[in-house]
Amino acid sequence: MAPGEKIKAKIKKNLPVRGPQAPTIKELMRWYCLKTNTHGCRRIVVSRGRLRRLLWILPSLPSFFLLFIICSLIFYTFFCVLGLSRQQLHLFLPSTDSRRIRGQGYSAVKPLLADLEQETRAALKTLYGFSEIESRKRREAEPGSSAWEGPQPKFLHLIPLMVFNEGETSKATDFLTGQKRKVSGSIIHKAADVMHVQESKEVVGFQLCSNGTSQCAVYTFSSGVNAIQEWYKLHYMNIMAQVPLEKKINMSYSAEELLVTCFFDGVSCDARNFTLFHHPMYGNCYTFNDKENEIHSTSMGGSEYGLQVILYINEEEYNPFLVSSTGAKVIVHRQDEYPFIEDVGTEIETAMATSIGMHLTESFKLGEPYSQCTEDGSDVPIENIYNAAYSLQICLHSCFQTKMVERCGCAQYSQPLPPAANYCNYQQHPNWMYCYYELHQAFVQEKLGCQSVCREACSFKEWTLTTSLAQWPSVVSEKWLLRVLTWDQGQQIKKKLNKTDLAKLLIFYKDLNQRSIMESPANSVEMLLSNFGGQLGLWMSCSIVCIIEIIEVFFIDSLSIIARQQWQRAKKWWSQRQALACPEAPSSLQGQDNPVLDIDDDLPTFTSALRLPPAPEAQVPGTPPPRYNTLRLERAFSNQLTDTQVPAES
Repeated sequence: MAPGEKIKAKIKKNLPVRGPQAPTIKELMRWYCLKTNTHGCRRIVVSRGRLRRLLWILPSLPSFFLLFIICSLIFYTFFCVLGLSRQQLHLFLPSTDSRRIRGQGYSAVKPLLADLEQETRAALKTLYGFSEIESRKRREAEPGSSAWEGPQPKFLHLIPLMVFNEGETSKATDFLTGQKRKVSGSIIHKAADVMHVQESKEVVGFQLCSNGTSQCAVYTFSSGVNAIQEWYKLHYMNIMAQVPLEKKINMSYSAEELLVTCFFDGVSCDARNFTLFHHPMYGNCYTFNDKENEIHSTSMGGSEYGLQVILYINEEEYNPFLVSSTGAKVIVHRQDEYPFIEDVGTEIETAMATSIGMHLTESFKLGEPYSQCTEDGSDVPIENIYNAAYSLQICLHSCFQTKMVERCGCAQYSQPLPPAANYCNYQQHPNWMYCYYELHQAFVQEKLGCQSVCREACSFKEWTLTTSLAQWPSVVSEKWLLRVLTWDQGQQIKKKLNKTDLAKLLIFYKDLNQRSIMESPANSVEMLLSNFGGQLGLWMSCSIVCIIEIIEVFFIDSLSIIARQQWQRAKKWWSQRQALACPEAPSSLQGQDNPVLDIDDDLPTFTSALRLPPAPEAQVPGTPPPRYNTLRLERAFSNQLTDTQVPAES
């Protein structure tokens, strides 16, 4: 090793190297392992012998991985929530919507549906061989026969009904002509609501096509009941969409006609305590304890302190093709919540007393980062078309209705109208049925993106309902009770009441214990840091200072060394490029630059060992020859003193 390199190595060994002052990453890591408080890393470096190092490596690596796994679990539990509380309150009775299961008043709307019902009866006669009052014996539709007498039907021409035989999907029997025809387009089968013991050899359906194009879709049903009702419902929505809202309200029943008796908390109530709500498909509904009226509350639990009503169910006013059950439908909801009575309503029977006991559960969820819930829906990119508070169901229906207006040019009849939109009908939108079914299929398959955009609300109330039934009125009280009710309703109901015309409903709180589910973080920031510190001390004998040291060495210092090395390489490359571009004449060698002098083994000075460049404009003299006169010997006393000098002899 050259003398200069020896001096540099000795200086590096003795001088401390800290952080980014280390020349390489390897030396930085070695310095860290020697100086760190994490004992495992230090022992791996300073231990002598391979066996001893191996004994330190074996527990250190598993400890590091266990520390990583446990800290990951602790960090995961930081986003977990828990919490449950129960409290007794002075509860408000929630809003209660009740309606008959019959839609609009059948006698009032029947003139608008006369042609549709005539074609529906003819379709039943063609398929099953009977009308509503004739024999129910079924017969097959004979090819070439037609049940239509007189003018050709328009509804079956718009949406043709067809029968598919087993195993044949490309051919079907047309109701209109009674002959088989080829069927093109995708076939979408829908399950029936009616359970069949034996599998039918025929399926009934209808074909929807887009005008002006060859795109068609055939919707088949395993039951003719579902096919007829779905076909009828499409035409019903088309007809009612063209009727003004005020006229539809007048066609339906009033609150005085629906309510026979009413009691709440032991006090009599009447139609003035109910608010009208018009549903597009089911007609007039009435809400008790709505936000527009005085809010009623109860301080006691039990059936005697709830809402007790007797409803008049006029079965003669039921549309036979739109609904197939009698009774009423009830839903319990908040005052500011939209009642989706067709989705979550509870049906009550006639000639029965239905008791519904309620138990309130109020939930409060945490928002970001614990869940994706929303406070009021303002951060959801879907416009709320309902005049009610935000909910997941409202968001989904609003999203579908908005997509319906965008793609089909009109709104679906059973949902509220978006701004500047109209309900779909044949005259203005001939293709709306095909577009609606195609869009609904995409919505069910979650292809519209509504399910991914809509989020749950952070706070909501749920009522757990317990329903019980009893025969009402009893045999012993039936005679006098029906006579009294008939006399009370003599002006509104001009007929003798039967028990199948009435339904009794009781809605009450089972108790006043409200269960509140309030989410809270399972770990706070303080607990998270405390758990991290405990695990670091247990597995790695480390503290938060060690973490700061690791961040400094492995990120700051390492990046600084890498940046410095890259900068030195760039400078070296640039100087070499400049030297090649502008070559200079070699300077004359003299003095210490003379290579002949390198044979001297004398130790150089500190400056020459480090090969520091000479000072600018400094002339270094050449090495002078030795002075040989210094080697001559002289007597100590070369001159004699005068007082001791001996006189010369003569």
